[in-house]
Formats: sequence, C-alpha cells, structure tokens
Amino acid sequence: MDILACPVCKGDLVLNVSEEDEKEVIKGTIFCPACKIHYPIDEGIPNMLPPEDGD
Repeated sequence: MDILACPVCKGDLVLNVSEEDEKEVIKGTIFCPACKIHYPIDEGIPNMLPPEDGD
C-alpha cells in the first residue's frame, strides 16, 4: 500500500478489507479520501481504473 497512489490525484490511499487469507486481501476496497473514490478488490485483484466521466 505504501507504493500505491490514487490514479486520479496521486494522493494516499486507505485499504478496507472485507475478506482475506494468510497471504492476500480477497475482497475489499482501496479508498482515496481526497477524491472520495472507492476502488474495488475482488478475488484478490484491485481495479484501479479511474471512474469514467459523463456516462
């Protein structure tokens, strides 16, 4: 987490774990307090794509 940054503002991120095993986070979110964006973690894979504008 120390090397990750928000893809939108490059700010610090907060990890919220819903489910984990001995080695990794299985489900949860990575949250940017500055942008108020939650990036989901599903099956151990974080989705760090910025949200699309104007849909």
